Amino acid sequence: MDKENNKLIRIFTIIGFVAVVAAIAYAVYRFFTPDYLEDFEDDFDDDFDDYFEDEESDEPDSPAEAVKDAAEDIKEKAMDAAEDMKDAAADIVDDVKEAAASIE
Repeated sequence: MDKENNKLIRIFTIIGFVAVVAAIAYAVYRFFTPDYLEDFEDDFDDDFDDYFEDEESDEPDSPAEAVKDAAEDIKEKAMDAAEDMKDAAADIVDDVKEAAASIE
């Protein structure tokens, strides 16, 4: 029984030693490997900023223009909704007329 315990202890010791060596090797690898993604993100951010700095801004110059633009957008959406409601009402009237004609 004592020899079996010694075998298990040796096996677990070897496994532990291999795991420690692998962990140290991985830590050294991660320490010396450059972070390419960080460099890419920095370059991408620089290019992205440069691209959009050159274009004109669609933002209004003053708060009054912002309110005017928002009012125009709301008016346009309201007109579209009214047109949709008009079409829906016309469809309902047609359906009622058809139903009334089929009853007679």
